[in-house]
Amino acid sequence: MNSNTRLQNILADTPVGLVLPAIAQQNLPNWWLAGGAVRNTVWCAVFGEKCRLFIKDFDIAFFDQSGNRSQELAAKAQLTAQFPHYEFDVKNQASFARWRSGRTTYNSTEDGIANWLHTATTVGVRVDAQGEWQFFTPYGLDDLFGGIIRPTPAYINNPDAKNKASDFLDKCPELRCI
Repeated sequence: MNSNTRLQNILADTPVGLVLPAIAQQNLPNWWLAGGAVRNTVWCAVFGEKCRLFIKDFDIAFFDQSGNRSQELAAKAQLTAQFPHYEFDVKNQASFARWRSGRTTYNSTEDGIANWLHTATTVGVRVDAQGEWQFFTPYGLDDLFGGIIRPTPAYINNPDAKNKASDFLDKCPELRCI
């Protein structure tokens, strides 16, 4: 079984698989669900009860050069109404630097996600209009499946990446820092 199929098999019957079609209905341009929802679901599946990392929220990234925060807020409100027990963090990667001073300007959703803290966090999933799964894995899936916490090139020697890694290790001691 290839890595994408393995990832889909792990995520399909979880809250991630449940919310993907609803996110697709938001019609956000070039969207991906990435971050902790994907990472933590996989690590809990791989490491079992020893891993106490759960879904805090669903990080949805999209890219609309002419968009504004109202898209983010509308999608978040609609998803929250549909899934009131879940938290959603919807961010337009095109406007990220505008509202978060000192941040890099991104050229695409993928550019933004590839520059998140850790390689295992940069894994994106989505479904298309036909319900087919798609994957964005800029650093591959070995770190995700292997429980490896590795900073992305943008965050090597960054204290934020090291602090977050410590949090992961506290909740899932089977993980390894690289």
